[in-house]
Amino acid sequence: MFVLYVFICSIIFCLFDFLFLKQFQLEGYKIGSYVKKIFEFNFFKNDKNDLKYTNRIKRLIFFDFLIKFCVFFVIFLLIFDFIAIFLTVLGLFLLGPLFVCLSFLIAFPFEEMIKNIYIKKAKKRLQQVGCKVIAITGSFGKTSVKNILYELLKEQFQVCATPKSFNTPMGICKTILGNLKDFDEYLIVEYGARHKGDIEFLAKTFGVDFALITPIGNCHLETFGSLENIVNTKFELCQEAKDVVVFNGKSRQTKKLYERHKLKKFLVCEENSFAYAKDINISERGANFVLYIDGNQVQCETNLLGMVNIDNVVQASAMAYILGESLFDIKNAIKKLKPTPHRLELIKGENVKIIDDSFNSNIEGFMQALEILTKFDGQKVVVSPGMVELGKEQFEVNFRAGVMIGKVADVFILMNESNKKAMFEGALKGGMDKSKIYFANSRNEQKILLKNLLQKGAVVLFENDLPDNFK
Repeated sequence: MFVLYVFICSIIFCLFDFLFLKQFQLEGYKIGSYVKKIFEFNFFKNDKNDLKYTNRIKRLIFFDFLIKFCVFFVIFLLIFDFIAIFLTVLGLFLLGPLFVCLSFLIAFPFEEMIKNIYIKKAKKRLQQVGCKVIAITGSFGKTSVKNILYELLKEQFQVCATPKSFNTPMGICKTILGNLKDFDEYLIVEYGARHKGDIEFLAKTFGVDFALITPIGNCHLETFGSLENIVNTKFELCQEAKDVVVFNGKSRQTKKLYERHKLKKFLVCEENSFAYAKDINISERGANFVLYIDGNQVQCETNLLGMVNIDNVVQASAMAYILGESLFDIKNAIKKLKPTPHRLELIKGENVKIIDDSFNSNIEGFMQALEILTKFDGQKVVVSPGMVELGKEQFEVNFRAGVMIGKVADVFILMNESNKKAMFEGALKGGMDKSKIYFANSRNEQKILLKNLLQKGAVVLFENDLPDNFK
């Protein structure tokens, strides 16, 4: 019976820790940011993101239970006074968030061992296949460029690409071990980063034969500390590239890296550069333009929305051309392109159109999405929580976005507390009537507002979405 009591108490307290496990997962298993959010009581938000039962989380739950079992075993074995037991158990209850940290620290050596085993297997698999690695990094547009390049190259080559936004060591390992075929000629990967050295680690681990650098800006500024650190981290990919690097010249910071890089390189998206688009006509149905590559030209049309997607197409097309893809095949592939989910994805309903740009956001992308919104007729509605992880610049950047919303939209639904003041004041500055600005604390409130506010033929822009670890 003694062991049974210990087991039951351990289970109960582990169930309570599920409140904190989700928060820890959302924070990327970073103890510092997790503890900060716990003290802000953000863990009580449970509207959008469910706990994902990955193998890592399952191992963390196991260690959490093991610690609880040992602690209760000692308590029931050594303490006999009821009040003392009650106070001790109450203390354990209050320290619940810290037990998650302790479980993580105990599990960490095992996680590192498992990670190294997977990396070793993935590297061996890469060597066996012998394919070329095309790596993409930048602050914005990595996934879209990757997906476009995959569609272009598969017209002529055997290609494998990481799914969704897999850009971490384990996500890339999962792709190599699960998706890479013996006959694949190219593997297209995203290399993501939140700290200095992240790109260098990925590039040295999985290699990089060809590279693309998409626009660079103030993304993850809180973890990088400065724009200079972001730029230097992205340059780590250039330093490891064995062959060509293609740079998006529309981005000032990316262009600086082009000038800094001394080996084989191509600048694109600027007029008269290696590859660019001209005679561009953008509408709510997509765009048509003339694509110029290395002095050659071809008329193209695409269903993708906005100038940002044309730039993505140009950069991907330049790399495909460098690798031997014909302009004819590139043109045909561009015509068949479909939007990457949640990245300027147009969804047509019976009485409403939705521009889903909710995956993430930055000020440049935000402004371009609003520009696209102006191409549509009908009531214009913007739903957004603004942008985060911008450090000291967060208020100013979101204020600017709010100003543009005030100029473009008929209705603005503000999500989350993080940027409420900045975007509200910005929208007023942009000329929006206060009565047209609404605030929703949850998705359910958002749905109710939309149901009551939308007119027939309305266009709704969903710009960015924040996980539960942001109020």
